[in-house]
Amino acid sequence: MSLGRTLTLNDGNKMPAIGLGTWLSKPGEVEAAVLHALKTGYRHIDAALIYGNQEEIGEALKKTDVPREDIFLTSKMWNNSHRPELVEKTLDLILRQLGTTYLDLYEIHWPVPFQPGDILEPPSADGKDILIDADSPGIAEIWKAFVEVKKNTGKVKSIGVSNFSQAHLQTIIDATGVVPAQPALEEYCKKKGIALTGYSPLGNNVIGLPRIIDNPKIQEIANKLRKQPSQVLISWCAQKGMSVIPKSVTPSRIEINFQDFILPEEDFEAVSKIGRENPVRYGVPVAFKPRWNIDVFGLEEEKDAAYKVW
Repeated sequence: MSLGRTLTLNDGNKMPAIGLGTWLSKPGEVEAAVLHALKTGYRHIDAALIYGNQEEIGEALKKTDVPREDIFLTSKMWNNSHRPELVEKTLDLILRQLGTTYLDLYEIHWPVPFQPGDILEPPSADGKDILIDADSPGIAEIWKAFVEVKKNTGKVKSIGVSNFSQAHLQTIIDATGVVPAQPALEEYCKKKGIALTGYSPLGNNVIGLPRIIDNPKIQEIANKLRKQPSQVLISWCAQKGMSVIPKSVTPSRIEINFQDFILPEEDFEAVSKIGRENPVRYGVPVAFKPRWNIDVFGLEEEKDAAYKVW
């Protein structure tokens, strides 16, 4: 059973430290996974429009005995809605899919504008690129629309961002004075009072890189402590003071992932050292297929991109 740790966001709302991720969960599997997670004790579910499975999550929310107000529900606006007038419209679509009247956390999924319309990933004529919306007013204006939605509609309790760099965060903070409740940059976020969430905390093999869960040191620590490698990594995230959303649709793994514990200091430091010595970024849009021809993180491999986040 989980230790029940929570994070207090900078707007005073509380987020359970361990949640269920739903990215890459296949159709027909998500409803059962969410129901089992809630039965196990999870009270934090992470969703997104682009995941394509929010209707199933909504079915689970209808069937569970857990009251909606006891569940922290996150979802994210996708890239084809980077126009101020589309922010609330997209939120309404998300709410319909999930079968709820509000989100606990509404996020900008990426600081990348795709051409608006019903197609989530509009392709170029040759199919090699996703079409960028050069007429989008930029992330500051989109964040202003998020602030207004939170302030005026009652449909959102907290607002945040995902896949933003420090420079992007500073841009939207300078434009509005409103600090996101939850993005992802450790030291900067600590100074700003922003909570972090660890996505894919076990690593992912979408691009063929080694997963952290398979690292020999993680395996060694798990064996020594008589824990599963996933429990070591999830507990490390929670001990760092962030929320963490491991994805699984397997009942036994859902249960195992919810059993966090306090890592001894030497083992906590050993896990931290792996990340410091071998930093890996799994998602660089210019390497996606189809390609997002935009510089998001200022990396060497992005220098020739046609666009840069604005």
